[in-house]
Amino acid sequence: MALPRVDSRSPLHAPTPSFSDRKMSSSFFAPALLSALHPRKAKYRTTLVGLIFLVFLSTYIFLIHGTALSPALSLRRADSPVANQLDVALESIENSRVQGAAVPVQEKPASPAPHQHDTSSYQKAKGRHRQRPALQLLPAQELAAVSSFIASLPQNVIPPTVNPAHPIDPQLVLDFDTRSAKAADEMRQLELEVWSRNPVFVYSKLYSPLSRELKTILANLYLSPAPTIIDVDMRDDSDVLKPLLKRLTSVQELPILLVGGKVLGTMEEIKEMAKDGRLETAVSAAGSVVNGAKKKKSKK
Repeated sequence: MALPRVDSRSPLHAPTPSFSDRKMSSSFFAPALLSALHPRKAKYRTTLVGLIFLVFLSTYIFLIHGTALSPALSLRRADSPVANQLDVALESIENSRVQGAAVPVQEKPASPAPHQHDTSSYQKAKGRHRQRPALQLLPAQELAAVSSFIASLPQNVIPPTVNPAHPIDPQLVLDFDTRSAKAADEMRQLELEVWSRNPVFVYSKLYSPLSRELKTILANLYLSPAPTIIDVDMRDDSDVLKPLLKRLTSVQELPILLVGGKVLGTMEEIKEMAKDGRLETAVSAAGSVVNGAKKKKSKK
């Protein structure tokens, strides 16, 4: 059957047959469809042909090679060898889980507990050490501790926060633990050492006439070891040290002469002792040698 010829003078749309006419003659459908799709110009015809080709090509690739491009679709096929392998792997995993659940797990024997040291005695001893009060110093011991602290190093200074009217904290002037069990023994040893190293100890004033007189009396004895002299008014802690010495020695004014750790007396009493020789006897008993420094000079 020949197709109707369409040219530029023909109308854009061919008359559409009615539904009853299509029933009556099926052969009229194909020419009508082709006439509707037939373009009027050559470039439209080429475009239409290209589009139809692309549609057929896409359909062919999707239907024929779709399973090869999509692994998920290929695995869904029952006859695929990859799907069969996946089923076998899943089945083996499931069987291993069932067997593992059926076999009871053997519990490991409990390892023996490590040897625990009895720390109760240590904790009790530590608690007693913490609860032990600090060493309480007697006035003579406090005087020895303060004197040893001051004579040890020139930069040793009593803190200004110390209240001289009350006993000083031993930890401020002692170099050992005042809460230990041996604190009392160490304090007695320190008291002996400080007065054996410093048998004659003087707290004085630099610009005091009485202090200069006492220094002259001691210098004439040529003592060995030489007297330890502390000029209180030249120290940074003089405001604390003066009332502290007053409380510990009961001496109201400086100078204060300590022989063997004991106050020898007032300045008037010291002058009398120097005249009748009792001063030499007292310093010799304390461990100082009279004319000892003079003998050393003569040997040189």
